[in-house]
Amino acid sequence: MSHKEKKIVQVSSEIGRLRRLLVHSPDSGVGKVVPSKAQDWLFEDIVHLETMRKKEYDYYTKILLYFLDPQKIRGRLREIDAAESSRDFYKPGNSAFYGSDKVVELEWLLADILQDQEIKLKIVSAVCAVEGCSYATENQLLKLSPPLLSKAIISGSIDDDHLIFPPIPNFIFTRDIGIVINEYVLLNKPAKTARFREALLAKYIFFNHPLFAAYRDNILEIPDIVHHFLLPGDGEEKKVTLEGGDVMVVHKEHLLVGISERTTMEAVHLLINMLFEKNIVKKISVIKIPRRRDYMHIDTIFTQVKRNVWVMLGSFSKKVIKHEGADAVERILEGSKREEKIRIIQFRKKAPENPVYFDNLEDLLIDISENDLECKSKVKFIYSGNNQFPFDSREQWTDSCNLLALKEGVVLGYDRNDKTIEAFREAGFTIVHVKELLDQFEKEEVMPDDLENTLILIPSAELSRARGGFHCMSMPLLREDIN
Repeated sequence: MSHKEKKIVQVSSEIGRLRRLLVHSPDSGVGKVVPSKAQDWLFEDIVHLETMRKKEYDYYTKILLYFLDPQKIRGRLREIDAAESSRDFYKPGNSAFYGSDKVVELEWLLADILQDQEIKLKIVSAVCAVEGCSYATENQLLKLSPPLLSKAIISGSIDDDHLIFPPIPNFIFTRDIGIVINEYVLLNKPAKTARFREALLAKYIFFNHPLFAAYRDNILEIPDIVHHFLLPGDGEEKKVTLEGGDVMVVHKEHLLVGISERTTMEAVHLLINMLFEKNIVKKISVIKIPRRRDYMHIDTIFTQVKRNVWVMLGSFSKKVIKHEGADAVERILEGSKREEKIRIIQFRKKAPENPVYFDNLEDLLIDISENDLECKSKVKFIYSGNNQFPFDSREQWTDSCNLLALKEGVVLGYDRNDKTIEAFREAGFTIVHVKELLDQFEKEEVMPDDLENTLILIPSAELSRARGGFHCMSMPLLREDIN
């Protein structure tokens, strides 16, 4: 890998020009998810792997490469797509793999560290212990080459026909394994057993891969404490869990952290104390949302588009949502008994005992735009489903609010969320399908740096059924500082 760039890791916003990120392309394990295990493995449905790869995720990879590492792909799209083994370009371990150190594939990094025999022994032993493998299976894994072993550990199979332990299909959602906060990497603690192996692999990669060698002292973990599992909870032990979808760096001094279905109050408490003690940020806003599967993380209900533009779910708005067919009295009554309650508490390092409270999500986001980002323009909100019932909740379910900013004002979203797309258009954004845009790039009719105020649409029939958008499917490692 190239180490020419001075900085490998630094993120101080959600919208600064993206320069490096971690991804993982859907592997064969995703195609092994069966109906009886879908819920346990955090999928709502079984997906068609080849459609997800060829007709959806591959476009994501192409657009990322064009923005972050264009020499890997510019002028080659026709050649790549026409090749007899066209998917070899996307497969780690293959000689034709794109191998970018800007669009960084986790399976590739894992294969790199497995070259070290001591690390190989540790990882195989740890995985086999967690998965209850036989001694024979452990020895079989140790005989594999690093690329094959990396694939086997992630997909759960030594070959494509036989599983030896469960796959980790959620590994495509790289946001949840860790978050970069300024020049620090925060490793997370997953809430669900199905994601424990992801956290294990992330730990070994960040502490051992040469790409992150200069940052090893900056790798943060929620501290191990003795007493939390001894304390009584609400019918169960208190847990310390934290996932990346509940953490947003909106300014170099300001972090947003969610308490949700996946991130617990205990973890947030420990995180706030650790970040303040290390002087990493000066302000942390805690956003407590209902513990519901359709929300999951805070990035499922809002993400940032520009300094002064946010996309969000109207259920958390201070406005009353207009329900189709409801008269004024009915809307008011419905609004007064809504269950979608949100609580926002902002702690400041200089006086954590005197927090600031926000009544609603919009007020917090306006405060970020105006005071943290010093935005002079009016703050605008684009609402899921254009704030129309039932499209608001339908499209939030298919990740209308879970967008990835490639640079300020240029975001990736799913093509299926029609009403949200309509809302972006009404807000003055250009809407372009990824196929059309890639064709324009290849013909040099337009280039990535030319784009402004653009929503790029990517096919999503299968990806959206995996319950995550492009914000979930990215772990930014390096963004330009917007200030």
